[in-house]
Amino acid sequence: MQVQQRNRRSFLRIALVSLAMFGFGYLLVPLYDVFCEITGLNGKTGRISEAEVAASYQPDLQRTVKVQFVANNSSDMPWDFRPEVRSMEVHPGQLYAASFVASNRTGRDMIGQAVPSVAPIKASRYFNKTECFCFDRQPLAAGETKQMPMRFIVDPRLPKQVETLTLAYTLFDVTQQTAAN
Repeated sequence: MQVQQRNRRSFLRIALVSLAMFGFGYLLVPLYDVFCEITGLNGKTGRISEAEVAASYQPDLQRTVKVQFVANNSSDMPWDFRPEVRSMEVHPGQLYAASFVASNRTGRDMIGQAVPSVAPIKASRYFNKTECFCFDRQPLAAGETKQMPMRFIVDPRLPKQVETLTLAYTLFDVTQQTAAN
C-alpha cells in the first residue's frame, strides 16, 4: 500500500510541475512583450496617441537629433523594401513622418511583417511611434508596390550624448503563418 501511495504522490507532483511549466511557457511571450514595451528592448517602443504626444512633450528647438532609417529583408523575403529617405534631422518633442516602400516582386500574393529595432539600445525607450506599418501585417498582391507610413516622436529627455538614432526594420514573410490561422 505504501508503494502505491508514494507512486500516486509522485505522479501528482510531476503532473503539477508539468502543468506549471506549461503555464509558464504559455505566458512567456506576453510577459516578454510587456517587458520589451516597458524597457524599449528589442525595438518595441511605445505606441502612444498623437494627442498624448502633443500634451506630454515640449519641443526642444535648440537641439537636433539625426534619425537614420534602415530596411532589411529576412533571408526568405523576396520583396524590395527601402526607406524613402535614409535619414532626417529632428527636434526632440516634435512629431515627424517617414515612409518606407515595399514591392512584391513575386507572382503570388504575400503577407509581410516588419519588426523594428532602435539603436543605440539605451535610446530606444525615447523613440515613440504613434503610427507604424509595423503594428500590423502588410498584405501585398503579386507585383504590387505600397508606401508604408510611420509617425514618430523623439522624447526630449533623450540623453544629450545621443546625437544619432537608427531605426531599423527587418521584413519577414508571414504568409504561411497567416494562412494557418
